[in-house]
Amino acid sequence: MSASSWYQHTPDAATLPQHVAERALEWLVELQAQPVPPQTIAAWTRWRGEHADHERAWQRIESVRGRLQPLASPLNSAVAQAALAPRGSPHRRQIIKGLAVAVFAGGTAWGVAQYTPWREWNADYRTAVGERRTLTLADGTQLMLNTGSAVNVGFSPAERRIRLIAGEILATTAKDAASRPFMIETVHGTAQALGTRYTVRQMADATEVRVFEGAVRIAPRHDAAGSLVVQAGEQARFSATGIHAAGRADAALIGWTDGFIIARSMRLDDFIAELGRYSRDTLACDPAIADLRVSGSFPLDDIDKVIETLASTLDVQADTRHRFWGGRRIRMSPLPQRG
Repeated sequence: MSASSWYQHTPDAATLPQHVAERALEWLVELQAQPVPPQTIAAWTRWRGEHADHERAWQRIESVRGRLQPLASPLNSAVAQAALAPRGSPHRRQIIKGLAVAVFAGGTAWGVAQYTPWREWNADYRTAVGERRTLTLADGTQLMLNTGSAVNVGFSPAERRIRLIAGEILATTAKDAASRPFMIETVHGTAQALGTRYTVRQMADATEVRVFEGAVRIAPRHDAAGSLVVQAGEQARFSATGIHAAGRADAALIGWTDGFIIARSMRLDDFIAELGRYSRDTLACDPAIADLRVSGSFPLDDIDKVIETLASTLDVQADTRHRFWGGRRIRMSPLPQRG
């Protein structure tokens, strides 16, 4: 079925009742199951025909997903999280409510919480899922964007500021003739370079900084007085209200800059979660094999080959299902019992 053009008029979306918007998104989550039970499809079809608002809400979802499909979309990520959360759980309801605001409340609502696809779309520079990109800025600083990342660049006479909207970047700063400070800003605060090479990764609840050369001063947005200087070889994680973790930085964690995930006795479920950042498919791991250990260097440009290698070396299998919305869901699971 094709999406109508009504969604182009943002106010129409905002007039839909909240309960209709949330129910439409609940249906979207239900349709993530593979295979989709025939009774689910029948009930979904009936719901769409019960009221014009229902169909309008569904067409809105179709149009938004269609326009964001080529991107590393937080919308798609949030839908996947909701599908994995237990039915009726507070976490699932929170995701659904947040998505309803993002999808139906109009263009300005795309800045709500972590649902920022329009900000990513309009960013100065961005990468899609699985893509990496290197930039050289006007001052000679080099930025490398990891998968699903977006940044805005703001240079002024007073400072050099990079706003990390989503994802992860590696910055190798250049000396500035005007001695302007260089800082990377996230929703949680800032990471100011003190002559350095460092990565900044923005996650839902915190920002993670790893320093490989020089030093970086991190300052939580609502606790600037509690700043911390992170030295080369160290890493730290901070939220908007404080610094919560510090330790040694593993250089293997920037293997992505060379196109690899480097694993050293990494839990399989953690490895699959990391690999999933680079794949348009949904990757999952059965809890029964989650504690298996993975070591090696794995190419990010051939996810299917990595999955095949894991299956053969760990003696597990990859169950692949084609999703209702397109793409695949690949789940690593134990081999069936014989005999």
